Amino acid sequence: MPYLPVGSPLPEPTTDDAEFWEACKRREFRFQRCAACRAWRFPPMPLCRECTSPEFNWELVPGRGRVFTYTVVHHIVEPALAGRGPYNVVVVELDGVEGVRMISNLVDVEEDELEIGMPVELVWESVEDMVLPRFRRAD
Repeated sequence: MPYLPVGSPLPEPTTDDAEFWEACKRREFRFQRCAACRAWRFPPMPLCRECTSPEFNWELVPGRGRVFTYTVVHHIVEPALAGRGPYNVVVVELDGVEGVRMISNLVDVEEDELEIGMPVELVWESVEDMVLPRFRRAD
């Protein structure tokens, strides 16, 4: 069962992030990395925020990290999520991808078990025609 209900808003790929979402469909966790200065870019963007180079590569990264911060949503404003709350939203600081923090959800964890610094690992969730990166507590 998906973490959020079927019918929830899904990402709409753009020119900048379409390759990220295609990699997710292949269950590959890939991020842009500047070809000039090697800085990571997330979210994907046309120019490096460090050196403004337009050149980059899509590099495979490990799907591990730790909870940087989180919130538990009790007040549901999105109609598609009515009756689903509470649910968590986490910001994950990724290992080996300096400076990258990703917003997602932590699955299979009760809200009172969430904590900053909790080690997490990537899990894939298929929803409609997308594959979404979610996280779970790491062993």
